[in-house]
Amino acid sequence: MTYFGVAFFPTDYSIQPIPLARALEERGLDSLYVTEHTHIPASRKSPWPGGPDLPKEYWHTLDPFVALGAAAAVTERLRLGTGICLVVERDPIQLAKEVASLDLISNGRVILGVGAGWNREEMENHGARFDKRWAIVREKVLAMKAIWTEDEPEFHGEFVDFDPIWSWPKPVQKGGPKVLVGAQSRFTWNRVAEWGDGWMPIGMRGGIEEGMKSLRNVCQESGRDFENLEKAIFAPTPELDHCEKLIECGFTDLAFSLPSVPEDEALPILDRYAELAAQLR
Repeated sequence: MTYFGVAFFPTDYSIQPIPLARALEERGLDSLYVTEHTHIPASRKSPWPGGPDLPKEYWHTLDPFVALGAAAAVTERLRLGTGICLVVERDPIQLAKEVASLDLISNGRVILGVGAGWNREEMENHGARFDKRWAIVREKVLAMKAIWTEDEPEFHGEFVDFDPIWSWPKPVQKGGPKVLVGAQSRFTWNRVAEWGDGWMPIGMRGGIEEGMKSLRNVCQESGRDFENLEKAIFAPTPELDHCEKLIECGFTDLAFSLPSVPEDEALPILDRYAELAAQLR
């Protein structure tokens, strides 16, 4: 089955999560992925990978779990994802509880897209080392998976260290929500195979088919079941031929880019995406 939805920066000036979630479900769309930045350092030393000018939605984003909690409350089947959660900037014990709580109140609809981020100063403001960012993400994800699945989890690593704890609720989804690795470097495939449950690239960056082949090869070498992995793609070109190729390539979730615009501008865009999804089903 292929899912269709949107990837979105929820902001204080855009369509809000409640009307957006309702509109998605009313149109038969399947998923809502929201991004995360706690802040953007005013120095702007770290260059944005997308170009010279950083769009203002990057420092106007709502907290992703507050936004998704609101969306969960007014929908019944909409998949609720982060795209991506900056795990490197978060406490894993607290994040594990937030994700499990959202999974509980949504009756198992959470997808956790994770990444390390690109803004050195942003993560350093949280006490995280830029050069160790992916090692930190790995440990925090593994620690969260232990918290989700064990009654008295403990974890002892370089960046995460705690003795046995009690932490409930546990997620509705057995084993916890799927963790999708939001990256596309040469290290990504091994990360997915070792501790991820799927892959989440950005469509506009290219190299997608090559990446899918690399993921297949690494899964075969490592014994991971490629077919059981979730493959979500962000901001694919919303054209029929292009999307058909992505589905043939193996993607299971197409999240079209929804700009951070007011409701009256967002709804016609959702109408177009719903029409495209109907053609692709």
